[in-house]
Amino acid sequence: MSPQLTLQTPLELAPSEVPTYLEQLWSTEQQGNTGAGANTFCLLIWQPAWAEQQLVRCGRLNGPITGQQSDALLQAGRQAVIDTDLPLSTPPSAGELIASVAQLEGETQADDLRGQYIDPALSELQPRRLITLAPTINAQQGLETLVAAYCPLPEEGGGTTACGDVVVLRGGHDALRDGMSILQPLLPPSMPSWVWWNGFLDEAPDLMEQLACAPRRLIIDTAVGNPAHCLNLLRSRVESGQAVNDLNWLRLRSWRETLAMVFDPPNRRDALCHITQLDIDVEGHHPAQGLLMAAWIADRLGWQLQTSDVTEEGVTARFSRHDGADIRFQLMTVPTGQPSVHAGQMVGLRLICQPEQGQGVCVILCGESGGCMRLEGGGMASLELHEEIVSVQHASPEMDVARLLSGGHDSTNPLLATSASLAARLLN
Repeated sequence: MSPQLTLQTPLELAPSEVPTYLEQLWSTEQQGNTGAGANTFCLLIWQPAWAEQQLVRCGRLNGPITGQQSDALLQAGRQAVIDTDLPLSTPPSAGELIASVAQLEGETQADDLRGQYIDPALSELQPRRLITLAPTINAQQGLETLVAAYCPLPEEGGGTTACGDVVVLRGGHDALRDGMSILQPLLPPSMPSWVWWNGFLDEAPDLMEQLACAPRRLIIDTAVGNPAHCLNLLRSRVESGQAVNDLNWLRLRSWRETLAMVFDPPNRRDALCHITQLDIDVEGHHPAQGLLMAAWIADRLGWQLQTSDVTEEGVTARFSRHDGADIRFQLMTVPTGQPSVHAGQMVGLRLICQPEQGQGVCVILCGESGGCMRLEGGGMASLELHEEIVSVQHASPEMDVARLLSGGHDSTNPLLATSASLAARLLN
């Protein structure tokens, strides 16, 4: 289903006039024109859409700029990877691609509709207020503040419509920083507020600090940005007590469930006490997701980290089990011809269990798009082999965010909380 536009053409106002305008919009006299205001939640979105802006500017993608992860955007990004001689394993919205496209000529202009397109997955939740911060590639652009009412389509509301509004702050970095002061009056204390940082985690740290302050609940993606910075940010926010959700962790759900199912049979559970080796393969050179998976396994089985080392090929580490035996861990970065949209997605996992007596067990999990040949090598013939294909969900970021919002949690997932610290230690 196509994203929905706002109910009315957004009205451009001075920042100081926005709170008063919104109060009047939802006053008793005006409700007959716009419907009843939803009593749900507020969502603040940092939405730079750098790749989309640059591809539109140089004429490789047709406007308008929406901030949505469309098929046309991904296709244009993958073609630009080829045309700018980047490695084929470069994701279609990677920082390297954005930097390369920024060097191309072109001054194509297009309408910027970020914040005015509402994804159906989000609109079904009937948000009370959507506030979008839309930084522009022109760092000197002044601040524009746009306001509009918004109502979900009737067929999506089940016959009852609870309307909301959208606020868009658009401009260069300095202009957005100066406009941040209007945010707090726009967030009713009676409603939970979420912040979705839909960009690189190592960009605009000053704006993130202002935007994503507690008690606002934070949604990030540790696949976007420098891996060490991503995991350290996740760890620090968790340790501070802020409610944090990681889309990269959410994508690991099918891997965790499949691995748990392999060891569900009672006759196989004892093998968990005799693991000697863990190998994980990830796409490209972003190890965050693989490290979160390894940290989850280590935490669930009570392993203790002894040493770790980071190289160009990946990450190696040594854990110790309850009985004092060592476990060898290796995360390998592997090239892919057409990588996932999200950097560093897992493509394979291998667990080797070798008891002192009896036959050993080798468990191999593979992603749908990748083979297991590398993990099947290395003298596995003497072990009992269990091989599973992991069904990976290809959901849009908006759908993943909607899944998190529909849960309404006001705390960090406890499994993520314990895994975040160990994953950061593995990389540091």
